[in-house]
Amino acid sequence: MAGRLLEIATNQPGVQFYDGKYLNGSAVGNTGSTFGPRAGLCLEPQNFPDAPNHPNFPMSRLEPGEVYANRVVYKFAAS
Repeated sequence: MAGRLLEIATNQPGVQFYDGKYLNGSAVGNTGSTFGPRAGLCLEPQNFPDAPNHPNFPMSRLEPGEVYANRVVYKFAAS
């Protein structure tokens, strides 16, 4: 039995998780497989979504002239 490992390195303070709860089988993969509920997930590093409403969260506003830089590295392995 093989295990899967995902390592994420990022300069972002949080991660947004989406599951495939609402997949309805209409999405078809390149091998013809269909994707139903909970057939996938997404991990999206980002700032905290509600940061503007919480002064103790990292600032998420970008002022005119400022540059936004984001770094995300995904490492996959099998054991």
